[in-house]
Amino acid sequence: MMFTEENLDRYSAPLSEGEDQRCKNAIGMIRDGLQSVGYSQGDRQIEKTVPDSPTYSLKMLSSHGDRSVYLFVQGSYANNTNVKTESDVDIAVVLESAFRPKYRSSGQTMANYGFSVSSDNVVMFKNDVEKALKDHFGTGVERKNKSIRVYGNSYRVDVDSVPCIRHRDYTQDFANNETNFVGGILIRADDGEEVVNYPEQHILKGREKNVNTGSLYKKMVRIIKKMRYLMQDSHIAAADQASSFGLESLLWNVPDAWYLEYAQYQKVFAFSQLIDYLIARQDSFSSYKEANGIKPLCPDASAIVVLEQFLAQLRAFFTYA
Repeated sequence: MMFTEENLDRYSAPLSEGEDQRCKNAIGMIRDGLQSVGYSQGDRQIEKTVPDSPTYSLKMLSSHGDRSVYLFVQGSYANNTNVKTESDVDIAVVLESAFRPKYRSSGQTMANYGFSVSSDNVVMFKNDVEKALKDHFGTGVERKNKSIRVYGNSYRVDVDSVPCIRHRDYTQDFANNETNFVGGILIRADDGEEVVNYPEQHILKGREKNVNTGSLYKKMVRIIKKMRYLMQDSHIAAADQASSFGLESLLWNVPDAWYLEYAQYQKVFAFSQLIDYLIARQDSFSSYKEANGIKPLCPDASAIVVLEQFLAQLRAFFTYA
């Protein structure tokens, strides 16, 4: 398929101010639902936590004082890499007053850190968030495997709220220091799967890379995500297997120096060179990290195959004038 510089300029553009406001409104929707069951924001306001991206957040407390909750925008909107307007906004609903620790060895226990067992857990919390949102929004709420969807209408956006608790990784702590951990979020899906993610590190590291590459990193991310959607429209199977998050992370592993080298070129040429760069380095994918810099991008051989097949089909799909 033939692309022009005008096409890629349009694909690489960041969110509009209106979409930025969508993210702030999405936080407000979840806040309103939680307020209906006794959570309060007190004198705290919805704040933008990271410059140059719609990473809004809000802290809330339950009326009984036994729960603290942190709401923040995550996903492609938070990372300013969204390319599909009208897509849902992803909100992490984090129970801060409970966490799941991961210790350095089986010999380490909560006693080493002075922790106690919480009567709260992520399943109870998800049930309570679901009730709060259904009580407030009514029938426009649906429980999903890992989230609770609030469907939009003429005056509100679609929101995917993700109830979770904190995850603390103490595997690099050798002094029983309760503050020495890598923090993430723990999601427990209804089918029993547990997933640990690091969305806050993703936001910070993505912004850092974008600054270091003169904004070319996120421009290339938006372009490759748009290409994936266009390939799906053309019924190219490899595009269905690859995820937008995986592609964003793939490009995060490309050295800053490469982006700076091609910053002065037209985007159609730079993007073509990016495809070839990645194809030539497929043997390195096993060492690549997610864009959070923590989890491996390809935990097994099948994940590598997905990226290899996508890149091969992308190379065949993309030609430029």
